[in-house]
Amino acid sequence: MTQRTALDIVRCYHQAWTRGDVEEAMTYVDDDVIARVPGKDLPGKAAYQAFIAGFAPNLTGVADIAEFTDGQRVALFYYPHTASASTAPAAECFTVRNGQIVENVLVFDRLSFGPPGGN
Repeated sequence: MTQRTALDIVRCYHQAWTRGDVEEAMTYVDDDVIARVPGKDLPGKAAYQAFIAGFAPNLTGVADIAEFTDGQRVALFYYPHTASASTAPAAECFTVRNGQIVENVLVFDRLSFGPPGGN
């Protein structure tokens, strides 16, 4: 059996949450993950899962742009589509160890994904 690469793990995670299956996505995430999102750090899997679960229902689609890897680190660039945005890019830089995502730095423009009309 071939061991999954960091890129394989990140792809599986990304595909799961972007189709709305946050539970499956979290199977690729370490309990002690550190997620850095605009404006704050989310320590631990529960905080990270709550953040992703809060956004995933708003997703209407995703257009992948590019992915890069250098062993344990993987970067994804994509356009999350919501009712309020379809051309605002997002970038994530993951660190994977022992088959689990242990860190994610997520970069996106929070205002682009707010409610229509800026409220």
